[in-house]
Amino acid sequence: MAEHRFAQSMPVVAMVGLQFIYAGTALSAKAAMKEGLSPMVFVVYRQAIATLALAPPTFFSTRRRGDQRSMGLKGFTLLFFAAFIGVTTNQFFYYQGLNLASASMASIVSNVTPTITFLMAASAGLEKVDMKSPAGVAKVFGTVICVGGAICMGSFKGPELMTTNSSQTLISVLHVVGKNWKLGFLCLLGSSCSWSIWLILQVPLCKNYIDPLSLSSWVCFLSTLQSAILTYFLEPDSKAWKLNSTSDILCCLYAGVMGSGVTFYVQSWCISRRGPLFSALFNPLYTVIVTILAILLLNEHLYFGSLVGAVAVIMGLYVVLWGKAKDCEDSTRMPLTTDGSSNSSVTNIKEPLLNSKLQRDEKVTV
Repeated sequence: MAEHRFAQSMPVVAMVGLQFIYAGTALSAKAAMKEGLSPMVFVVYRQAIATLALAPPTFFSTRRRGDQRSMGLKGFTLLFFAAFIGVTTNQFFYYQGLNLASASMASIVSNVTPTITFLMAASAGLEKVDMKSPAGVAKVFGTVICVGGAICMGSFKGPELMTTNSSQTLISVLHVVGKNWKLGFLCLLGSSCSWSIWLILQVPLCKNYIDPLSLSSWVCFLSTLQSAILTYFLEPDSKAWKLNSTSDILCCLYAGVMGSGVTFYVQSWCISRRGPLFSALFNPLYTVIVTILAILLLNEHLYFGSLVGAVAVIMGLYVVLWGKAKDCEDSTRMPLTTDGSSNSSVTNIKEPLLNSKLQRDEKVTV
């Protein structure tokens, strides 16, 4: 029983950990770009480092399992498209927006991802929405509360709860909004849309492709080639490829190993077990974490609006997770047909992506 509960909680723990990694990547990248690092060049180096970091474990893992399955042309085309939309396009938009706007705006805009993903997943039949059931109502209203709380954190300050008397610190760099903030907002919105499409594309990828580690390696490799080609044509200054400081190098290393290599693998693993909406629902925690880290490490002020928003985010998240857990419980109680399969034609949340054949394959390889 204890082992079962631990296994059930692992995706939640993993997704919370990812939000800390995302926050560290965004804050360090904003500081580096403020010092002159090109956003497009940063994406290329990030993905190249991620590819190098994932290559050794992928090679030995595949060799140990003796996995001889092939993608095929259709699988490779889907993988190439997913890498272009979910990584290359997403990161180009995100870091351009981060450079033009601010880290706080980036964290706020990213919270539209759960809503976009929910609508896409529901439209594609990947997410069961029954407003007549408590689970369906919980998922809809929980998503609204979760996103609304995150937006409240960035748009409503209210009275100040904690005051710091620090002078010029890194936080002043991270929250300066540039003159082109409207263009930055549009870039960040485009990034959220791209990421939502990426989450949906995980469904056919995880259903027909190999394990999450190999999938992440291929995605990083393809996105490295794609972003390098685009940067070559879009970045006219050849000097932009040079990393001018140790902080630039450390920023690229952290973003590549942790921000891409680790997160892509963990993201794919979580989606293969809980579905795309489960992953997207943790995005609002990113805003909470950025606020907390800014207070503890960067001497930022804490406002009443931030506290209220953080509470709303956590409450909304738990409401939706309850709805998903209720879906899992209902699916396990569903009567079986004569051939032993469930009457439900809608994919459940616990095993949202994998057909029976792939499940048998996984039992052999694990």
